[in-house]
Amino acid sequence: MKFLRELLGAKVFDNPKDHFELAKLLSYTTADDPNAIVVDFFAGSGSSGHSVMALNQADDGKRRYLLVQLPEPLDADNKDQTVAANYCDTIGKRRNIAELTKERLRRAGKRIREENPTYAGDLGFRVFKLDTSNIRAWEPDRDDLDKSLLDSLEHVEPNRSEDDILYELLLKLGLDLCVPIETRVMVGKSVRSVGAGTLITCLAAKIDREDVEPLALGISEWRAGLAPAGETTVIFRDSAFADDVAKTNLTAILEQHSIRNVRSL
Repeated sequence: MKFLRELLGAKVFDNPKDHFELAKLLSYTTADDPNAIVVDFFAGSGSSGHSVMALNQADDGKRRYLLVQLPEPLDADNKDQTVAANYCDTIGKRRNIAELTKERLRRAGKRIREENPTYAGDLGFRVFKLDTSNIRAWEPDRDDLDKSLLDSLEHVEPNRSEDDILYELLLKLGLDLCVPIETRVMVGKSVRSVGAGTLITCLAAKIDREDVEPLALGISEWRAGLAPAGETTVIFRDSAFADDVAKTNLTAILEQHSIRNVRSL
C-alpha cells in the first residue's frame, strides 16, 4: 500500500490492510457506539489501530483499540523479511513484527496530529507484555522453614520496577489499564495517583521513619485536591517500612485525614 510505504519510509509489509477501508467498516459497525473497543488479535501492520485513530479524528469519537501481536522474529537472511528486519535496525528496535506494529502506530498518531493541529483527542497507546507475577509464590523448603520465612520477607521478585508492580495491581483490582496516572515525587519517592485519586500508590523499596510524616501529609494533601468521588485506596510495599512503628504511624496519619483504606503488599 502506497500510503503505508510513504508513512514508514519503506515497503515493510507486503499486503497490509487498508486503514481507509477499515475506517469505513468501523464507521458502519460502531455508528451507535462511538465509545466502542475495537479488538484485533492479529495486529500485523497496525492498520486496525490506525483506522480507529483516524475515525475518531473524523467524527470526534472516543473509540479505543486493543491490538495483540506476537513478537515474531524477523530474519534478515530470509529474502521475504530482509527489508523488515533491516528497517528494525534502522529505527533501533528489535527485529520482530510487534516492533513494526508499534512504529506504525506512533507515526500514524503523529501524522494525524500534524494534519489536524486543533484535534485534542487521544492518539497515544500503551504496550503490555505477558510476564510472570511480580509477587513471589510461597514455595517453602520444608527441610529449612526458618530460611524460607526469612526469604519471604521480601516477596516482590527481584529486578521488577515500580511500574511492573503498579500494573499488576491494576489488573488484580480490576482497574482499566489505560486509566490516567499522575506521578509526584514526595521525600524522594514516586507517588502515583490512578484514576484521579481512586488509587494512590507508593511502591518505593524503602520508607524510613523520618519519611513517614511528610509522605503521609503529602499524600493526604494531594488526595484532598483531587477530591475523588469515592473512597481512596492507598497501597505501599510492606517490606519498605523501616519497622512496624513507621508503618503504624503512617497509617495513623492517613486515617486522621480520612484515608482509611490503607493496604500493603
